[in-house]
Amino acid sequence: MNISIRKTSASDLSEIMRVEEEAFGYPKEANLVRALLNDQTAEPGLSLLAFDGDEAIGHIMFTAVKIGGNDIVASILAPLAVVPKSQKKGVGGKLINAGVDLLREAGVSIVFVLGHPTYYPKYGFAPVHPHAINAPYPIPEEYRDAWMMQILDDTAPETISGTVVVSDQLGKPEHWRE
Repeated sequence: MNISIRKTSASDLSEIMRVEEEAFGYPKEANLVRALLNDQTAEPGLSLLAFDGDEAIGHIMFTAVKIGGNDIVASILAPLAVVPKSQKKGVGGKLINAGVDLLREAGVSIVFVLGHPTYYPKYGFAPVHPHAINAPYPIPEEYRDAWMMQILDDTAPETISGTVVVSDQLGKPEHWRE
């Protein structure tokens, strides 16, 4: 595989939708991405496509969040999609790393994710639960390790408290239930 990653543009929408639907096998995440790309409350956002040659094989989206009344610049990763034939080949990790690097350069301090607790720690994420930073909706105790964050600068997480406020589209309850 010859993987390249770049920021998306409006002309990439059909490829983004194809990757999302192929990766998940249904349109829910594709519809979320379409909504996020048009949601002013998600800005600034970051959308990246991964390619194997000329073929789009992965997509990742990050959108802006606030943490209670704090002035911390933060984002959330949602969703991450890799087409089935390209899964388990490092594409998702490359998308995560590229996105985190670009966010760090842009001055983002913290990135959150609600995701698989054995996958995301490989890319620098750790459970939020030792800290007083709540997800937009309560996370059941058995899934608490799935609510994770990565600190991108010298921000001390123990100095931050509050509930993460996501964009209007991501803030819909159906995106926070299994």
